[in-house]
Amino acid sequence: MSKQLIYSILMTLLFLAGATNAGAEEANRRKFDYFFYEGLNLKQAGKYDAAFDVFLHCLAIDSTAAPVLYELSSFYIQLEQPNKAVEMLKRAIKYSPDNFTYKMALATVSRNLGMYGEAAAEYEELIKMYPEKVELNFYLADALAQEGEIGQAIDAYDALESSIGMSEGLSMQKYKLYNLLEQTEKAFDEIEKLAAKYPTEARYLIILGDLHLEKGEKEKAYEFYRKAYTIDPSNPYYIVAMANYYEAMNDKAAAETQIRDALVNDKLDVETKVSILSRYFIRLQQTQQETKNANTLFETLLEQHPEDTELKLMYGNLLVSQEKNDEARFQFQLVTEMEPDNLVAWQQLLNLSLKAQDLPEITRICRKCMELFPDLPEFYFYLGIAYYQEKEYQKAMDIYYEGIKIIPEDKAALKSDFYGQIGDIHYQMDQEEQAFETYEEALKHNEKNISVLNNYAYFLSLSKKELKKAERMSAQTIKMEPDNPTYLDTYAWIFFMQGNYTLAKFYIESALAKDKSNSVELIDHYGDILYMNDEKEKAVEQWKRAREMGKTSRTLDRKISEQKYIEDEEAK
Repeated sequence: MSKQLIYSILMTLLFLAGATNAGAEEANRRKFDYFFYEGLNLKQAGKYDAAFDVFLHCLAIDSTAAPVLYELSSFYIQLEQPNKAVEMLKRAIKYSPDNFTYKMALATVSRNLGMYGEAAAEYEELIKMYPEKVELNFYLADALAQEGEIGQAIDAYDALESSIGMSEGLSMQKYKLYNLLEQTEKAFDEIEKLAAKYPTEARYLIILGDLHLEKGEKEKAYEFYRKAYTIDPSNPYYIVAMANYYEAMNDKAAAETQIRDALVNDKLDVETKVSILSRYFIRLQQTQQETKNANTLFETLLEQHPEDTELKLMYGNLLVSQEKNDEARFQFQLVTEMEPDNLVAWQQLLNLSLKAQDLPEITRICRKCMELFPDLPEFYFYLGIAYYQEKEYQKAMDIYYEGIKIIPEDKAALKSDFYGQIGDIHYQMDQEEQAFETYEEALKHNEKNISVLNNYAYFLSLSKKELKKAERMSAQTIKMEPDNPTYLDTYAWIFFMQGNYTLAKFYIESALAKDKSNSVELIDHYGDILYMNDEKEKAVEQWKRAREMGKTSRTLDRKISEQKYIEDEEAK
């Protein structure tokens, strides 16, 4: 065979191999494109689990596909795996280094994770690549400030200001940063520049007055307040500022007069008056001053505007802060009668009724709100609690199952709480197996549901079932809330049931040290555990103490009279 013929055959084979490889690559590309767009369609349709699986399949086809890596990063954020999201975004940028969206997403995720240095580096690179996107300087400044690079943060705000001009927000940010650097003069310069730029704007003069007042420079503060008065004497900020000034001068009567004069001023509309009173009240709270003087001011305004529900809500909140709950309930009740669809008023009314353990009122509120707000599960939840407290267990269970039907799919933790309540009800109805099955369902929706973990573990221990599983669940609650006496008591009791009396004593004593409620059950358990640790006299003392504190049971009476531990049949 001639050399020429051999060469021709080889060239033909190479051509055919190249064509085969090219065909395979093209087939893979078509396959990838199909699955990628299918993933996008599934995501658009809200079928996120399926979309996630399809994008993972795309990555298996092409591990360098930046669009897939970017899509997966958003899923990992939703799955609360931010570090995995960062990994995906870094890989996306590796294969598509000039993509603005990917780099911006990485900077944002890094900043949210507290990785401010890495976020700042990304923003700096983006600013170089896209100098026309001036808003990037704001994100850079925030990241630098969080990282502690205050000087560089100020530089970033300066760059932003040179592009968009002065604004109160930027100047106030720079003012705060200069104060952190203890550069007081530069801090004040920022606000003075605003006042100079807008000489007819009283607001900036008032801010300067406030800043001087905060520094204890009362005379300078007064000068700026008076300048603001010449521009806008009815400015609500000015009125509150002067009230604060008089408070600083320890002239409470003048401060109250300042606010009262504004409230009776016919030239001010009710919205402005409410704004003045609100700011004054917030100021009193922030400075931890006595708020009772605000009550008469609210009452004055309510006499003028008895129909204003926002004012009644504010007054109700003031009364709550003063622990005048009955008076607060009256204000919120008025709002619900005047505006039946005012959800905030109903929620406040419900909170106070829960605090007062007013079961008939809780039932009334929840039933009404289930009519007014049929898509809100919270009212089903608290109505179930009311029925549970009244030992209407079947009614409570029915309400919880009704509520579960309207819980959105993305509220898994809430659904877990509902199933947890149902599990408790089953147990109270002596339906132990159903209770444990329902607790399992609750943990499927939220494996860290601390209340379910504790109750499930405790009831398993009472039944002497799956004690190692009970120990693991109880240990999780201790890890999450190491100072909770109820959870420590459960942990101690599980060790008791396992015969590990030394650990049981350690944890029950930890529970007692942290207990502020004088729990009689803790005392009774302590006696049982002491007995098994051969401290019989101390055990009897604790049992007697439990009885003196109000616990009544035949088992407790027998333990005291016979001076020995007796298993509590009533607790099963």
